[in-house]
Amino acid sequence: MSGDTNDKPALVAGAGPVGMTAALALNARGIETAILEAEPEDRDRDGSRAIYVHGATLRTFERICPGLGTDLVDEGLVWPTRRTLYKGKEVFNRTYDSPGGSGDIPHFTSVPQVVTERYMHEALEDAGIEIHWESEVVSVDSSPDGVTVETGDGREWKTEYLVGADGGGSQVRKEIGANFEGDQSENAFIIADVEDEAIEDDHPGLERMFHYDAPEADGRNVLLVPFTGGWRLDIQCIGDDDPGEISGEEQMREFVRDIMGEEYEDKLKWVSTYHFLQVMADTFVDEHRRVLLAGEAAHLLAPFGARGMNSGVPDADEAASAISVALDATTEGVAHNEIELFAARREKAAEFNLSAAGQALEYLQGDDPETVLRKEVAAELSDYFEVAGEWLDDAPYGPHEAPPIVSTGNY
Repeated sequence: MSGDTNDKPALVAGAGPVGMTAALALNARGIETAILEAEPEDRDRDGSRAIYVHGATLRTFERICPGLGTDLVDEGLVWPTRRTLYKGKEVFNRTYDSPGGSGDIPHFTSVPQVVTERYMHEALEDAGIEIHWESEVVSVDSSPDGVTVETGDGREWKTEYLVGADGGGSQVRKEIGANFEGDQSENAFIIADVEDEAIEDDHPGLERMFHYDAPEADGRNVLLVPFTGGWRLDIQCIGDDDPGEISGEEQMREFVRDIMGEEYEDKLKWVSTYHFLQVMADTFVDEHRRVLLAGEAAHLLAPFGARGMNSGVPDADEAASAISVALDATTEGVAHNEIELFAARREKAAEFNLSAAGQALEYLQGDDPETVLRKEVAAELSDYFEVAGEWLDDAPYGPHEAPPIVSTGNY
């Protein structure tokens, strides 16, 4: 590599949590890097978005940047209670005495993504890793010898390896000829943030609540989850719902009042509607094994089971590990093998997560008579057999077992 300031052993495209993880993980392995981000520094980051930070993700953060994981634990909430209702009837309720986990890291923390990003920005600054804002990737030219990246600000970057973490519309993915394959959810979903500045760990009624066919939402499925600063309210559209109309302020205020209580009616902060995509790139690396895709550049998942950011973080960490080995490799074959191993592992994990999220999505939005009957029977039996209620509580989030690669953890 030349001495030009635009030359780095590794570059990262995208300054979201996955891109910042990649940069911190590269830095932890002694590899100089920089981040290229298309948006400006003052970009809009409204909405709670990825609020559920899994324990495995927190431990990765702590390993690549000591203090980052525990800072997020301190900022976040651990709700102790899981509760599920079926058409107004409670079918499951369990409260845990402690958050579990190991050491200072619990099984999860619930914190808005903007807070996660704030701490990651501070970690990047402390490590001397630059984010080049308004530096949209416009072209990627990879070869057996490295990668040339051109950005919208007119700069040209030379690097040995590039991590594409530039989101669902990834230009890096397009430039290496990778294609998304999959489909999207039939039903639309509404996600809203309801402000509650007083919420903290000892807040009364701190629970994750799922409600099948909630009467308060005219028979729609409802999920309510607390996080630092408020509550996430998810509502699944049904039938001929017009998502634009349903998500209007007047209707959403009614939903908030009926589901959460009158005291929250005026605290609606943010609303968005989605059809969830279930897609995966047909390859996670370029033909020369110099460009690696991570996070939403590689896969988009329905959010059930919180598999989005929590799968993107191990993508980024394993990409950094593969790049580290490849940079130290004495032969091209060894370097290629390491990058191919990264792709094989993370593609396998993505396939698992797509399947798991897809099972939850099909369970929630499908009207298969067998599934409907199983729900009804489980609700009837829940008074006598806790396992029936627990099945209703678990099913909306997909299977809990880990993918068939031990070191990837749950995602």
